[in-house]
Amino acid sequence: MQRNELERYARQIVLKEIGGAGQQALGNAKVLIIGAGGLGGPAGLYLAATGIGHMGIIDEDVVALSNLHRQIQFRTKDIDTVKTEAMTSTLAAINPHVKIREYRHIIDVDNARDIIEDYDVVLDGTDNFEARFLVNAVCLETNTPLVTGALGRFEGQLSVFKMDNKSACYRCFVPQKPPDAETCAAVGVVGALAGIIGSMMAMETIKIITGAGKPLYGKLFLYDGLNGEARTITMPRDPSCPECGAPKIK
Repeated sequence: MQRNELERYARQIVLKEIGGAGQQALGNAKVLIIGAGGLGGPAGLYLAATGIGHMGIIDEDVVALSNLHRQIQFRTKDIDTVKTEAMTSTLAAINPHVKIREYRHIIDVDNARDIIEDYDVVLDGTDNFEARFLVNAVCLETNTPLVTGALGRFEGQLSVFKMDNKSACYRCFVPQKPPDAETCAAVGVVGALAGIIGSMMAMETIKIITGAGKPLYGKLFLYDGLNGEARTITMPRDPSCPECGAPKIK
């Protein structure tokens, strides 16, 4: 580690839970962010600042004016720019030591495994259940820890799945797409909420990589921003889960 890197991460290295070994682990880690939006943006900013060595960013969209109130990785000048390109530029300005790979397309059944198996941790900030279910399935197959977040109105949630075939996966929590699933475009969302949950996704990723503390494995963190309340509930593995439960019939 170079002298300027030691100074950059000094306030983090001094933490006994991280130290030099933890910082080295962060520098060697490969983290994939799926969705360069309200959650992926704040998570990416803090992961770049913390010294993650390699990051992948998946998104096919371009920056829109309506993104800017919550997707703080973008600036007004970035409107109509591909999100991965604009976010990569921001992250590189924060920390030029981070190596970033852009995926300017959706994640689908044809590319998901080839992409995910190259990474140590996956952060899912997508806004549709089909993508979430696919990412969950591939992370389970490749035993890749999965950090997921979701937003709506003034409420956010966060879960972490170890993907060890012993504990809960995402579909233990959401077995099927909810018939009344809402989107931020339809119901609205306060911008600062994205920063709270996105930053917590980064925190959980740091804990997974460094071994510090206890990641929220098999737990659901619920935050009510309007009333300033939060709670954490345990999610046991569901033996009837459509993904990790009963053996599949081939």
